[in-house]
Amino acid sequence: MSACSPLEQALINGYQGGFPLEERPFALIAERLASDESRVISTIGGMLQDRRLSRFGPLYNAERLGGELVLAAMRVAEGDFATVTEQVNAFPEVAHNYRRDHPFNMWFVLATDSAEAMSNVIERIQMETGHKVYPFPKEREFYLGLWFELNDQGGRTRSIPAQPLDDPAPPDEIDRRIIQATQQGLPLATDPFQRVAEAVDCTAEEVRDRFDAMLRRGAIRRIGLVPNHYKLGFRGNGMTVWDIPDEHLETTGKRMAALDYVSHCYARPRH
Repeated sequence: MSACSPLEQALINGYQGGFPLEERPFALIAERLASDESRVISTIGGMLQDRRLSRFGPLYNAERLGGELVLAAMRVAEGDFATVTEQVNAFPEVAHNYRRDHPFNMWFVLATDSAEAMSNVIERIQMETGHKVYPFPKEREFYLGLWFELNDQGGRTRSIPAQPLDDPAPPDEIDRRIIQATQQGLPLATDPFQRVAEAVDCTAEEVRDRFDAMLRRGAIRRIGLVPNHYKLGFRGNGMTVWDIPDEHLETTGKRMAALDYVSHCYARPRH
């Protein structure tokens, strides 16, 4: 496992979610961890700089915001792989793209603001690459969430209990401005919500209230530190695809979702 200071370990273990929606959130965290505000801010900044953190801030859920999110696969010949990777990654709708050990060796996630836009980008990728795209939209979410914990022996993963959500609601203009301003993360400043408020022309209190409302609706999954598990030393990572008979899908999905080392579990259509 990657070496972490006691403060770095406490921040990672304690604040992958639940970031305080307070006027001076880093001061509150510092008080809880017997540290000081500036040291907490600089420690998070350092972990972002050396990429032990992928990001810091809200994790948005495109589907609860009215958008579309689709896992897609392609079968790409070895000689074409580098070229096709570059072509696919050039599309701004591509959120992640991985090479997998399987005949369908390229798997990527697409995010758009509508079903029509999703169909359009899939067609454009097929035209650009000359390869058929197999979309696997989510039909049922059994679980999504994973918390990485560091300790003196190394580390472990654990699941996050699902919370009941309010009914989804489409974002209004202020929500959209807040989302746009924080997609890359929250400012590392003593007053991060005030900085966001200045960027979107509202008050810091309104920013905090809207973050809270989006959390309750599931438009934000959580707010906090997002560890880069590779950099932290978590080496085992795999995606598995199962063909489960429909009559056993519900039971099997729930059993898989209950395992601590499962980060997400979905039902998807067959191809």
